[in-house]
Amino acid sequence: MATITVKDGTQIYYKDWGAGRPVVFSHGWPLSADAWEDQMVFLAARGYRCIAHDRRGHGRSSQPYGGNEMDTYADDLAQLIEHLDLRDVTLVGHSTGGGEVTRYIGRHGSARVAKLVLVGAVPPLMLKTEANPGGLPIEIFDGIRAAVTADRSQFFKDLPTSFYGANRPGGRLSEGLRDSFWLQGMQAGLKNALDCIKAFSETDFTEDLKKVDVPMLILHGDDDQIVPIGASALSTVKLVKGAELKVYPGGSHGLPSVNKDQINADLLAFIGR
Repeated sequence: MATITVKDGTQIYYKDWGAGRPVVFSHGWPLSADAWEDQMVFLAARGYRCIAHDRRGHGRSSQPYGGNEMDTYADDLAQLIEHLDLRDVTLVGHSTGGGEVTRYIGRHGSARVAKLVLVGAVPPLMLKTEANPGGLPIEIFDGIRAAVTADRSQFFKDLPTSFYGANRPGGRLSEGLRDSFWLQGMQAGLKNALDCIKAFSETDFTEDLKKVDVPMLILHGDDDQIVPIGASALSTVKLVKGAELKVYPGGSHGLPSVNKDQINADLLAFIGR
């Protein structure tokens, strides 16, 4: 397995496919780099170098007790990019991964970054606060923590129904995709999965977004039941000058799988400009 060891001794697993201009993918919670394989195969076949890592505590990476928060996630990503000496990078982040790549820009700048893509991403802030009245109440995230603590295996079998929009008229979810989601979720450490709930829900990325100075594409489903579009994409596009928003009518949170052909085409068109 390809891994790097970051500053605190945590091993970060990554896959590195193809050759050409680099595209670096950051996955959502509680998944792993495997969630991006449809996009990686597609883009690698078209002349791009596709790299995706398992966030610390997820997939095949180490499961450290600490460091399960956005600053460290972004620093891990920075160390991977520097280790591989990647330049002219397109960063692509889904859900929690969208927060990770945004915090990367906020902490490490855009010297190595050419473009930024957020897919169903959590910025600017998921949590409802006085300053963010359109966010989700803390009780929702407390409920997720309680369900993961009580029986995370069952929770990861149930969550895909809303994640992929299978509870909507015409929505579909194969048992294979449900099983894949469950398997990726169960690879995450319990402590890491619990800590990441706080990271994706309570981290405010407003100031990070204000530092984005590269072309940016935002892809979001208007029926995303996990990261509702109102407090996320519709707010993000207002904070980043020149950002482009593409809304997927009826789209769920699981766009990279459910709408993979459209996502692939949109990524290819944006990266190739």
